[in-house]
Amino acid sequence: MGNRSLAVVKKSIILLVVLLALAAALLAAAATWLQHWADSPMPFTTEQTLEVPAGSSLYRLSQELERGGLIEHGRYLRWYSRLHDLGHLVQAGEYRLAVGTTPHQLIEKIAAGDVVQYAVTLINGHTFAQFRQTLAADPVLEQRLPEMTVADILAALGEQREHPEGLFYPDTYQFRRGDSDLDVLVRAYQRMQALLHQAWQDRAPDLPYTTPYEALIMASIVEKETAVPAERAEIAGVFVNRLRRNMRLQTDPTVIYGLGSAFDGNLTRAHLRASNPYNTYRIRGLPPTPIANPALPAIEAALHPATTEALYFVAKGDGSHQFSRTLQQHQQAVRRYQHQRRADYRSSPAPGSANP
Repeated sequence: MGNRSLAVVKKSIILLVVLLALAAALLAAAATWLQHWADSPMPFTTEQTLEVPAGSSLYRLSQELERGGLIEHGRYLRWYSRLHDLGHLVQAGEYRLAVGTTPHQLIEKIAAGDVVQYAVTLINGHTFAQFRQTLAADPVLEQRLPEMTVADILAALGEQREHPEGLFYPDTYQFRRGDSDLDVLVRAYQRMQALLHQAWQDRAPDLPYTTPYEALIMASIVEKETAVPAERAEIAGVFVNRLRRNMRLQTDPTVIYGLGSAFDGNLTRAHLRASNPYNTYRIRGLPPTPIANPALPAIEAALHPATTEALYFVAKGDGSHQFSRTLQQHQQAVRRYQHQRRADYRSSPAPGSANP
């Protein structure tokens, strides 16, 4: 190769290097500018809610954002997402965007699935029917339960029992838009089964019930009898003592549950004489099912009852109870607290009292 040809090659190489350097500089400048754009607040002045449908692509998302005025140029978002390998991580859901949110924060939020969370609270001591009412009243949950019978619901849970009472754990459950009332109920069911199973494994010895379900029945009665934490184990201890002696439990909440909609708030002697499977003034042993959905403290009390000689208790009127060993002591307590009731008498704690 001649000198001239060699010179041409050298010039070409130099030119190529210059062009590559220029291209690299331009790319670096473009990347810097794109990063600046991604770190700048998006052009909206009030909090926004963004719904990303299932199956959305980055292209579709960027177009929707541009049409909605949330970003000025959808292609910039596509470029930035692909540059940072985030373009394939578009997760469906509802996203809340605060004023000042940047495109970088937006795409990271969507890639992480950081969707809006809602909450619904199922209250301990409430019945299955009340749980259904609570779920039906939620404005966000998709409603499936109204079209389902109890048998349908139990079948969806894989539950073999025919009665749903007591099978669902009371708690506050987080959910996303698009979740259904049945989704929440499934979670409450699974949580109750897990907690009850674990509590049963750790139970005290020589209890007068032979299955976790019987313990759940007892827990539901304890839940309805008192919301005073210090009394739960003692209440359970009284009922355990009565079961061991083949005495009737004689607990009002079971009678009230058996009356259902017929109960008008006034428990009468006729109610206590009525014959039904939940009238523990007439039957011996536990009722056939739980009477409410108990929380863990009541379950623990049922499985670890206090060691006590008491066989009776009566509401004192302030939410607590007087415990007695003998029938004579109990009758004296009844005369004191029931026959001469104070004006502000309550059989349970006042609203707002702690009920862990």
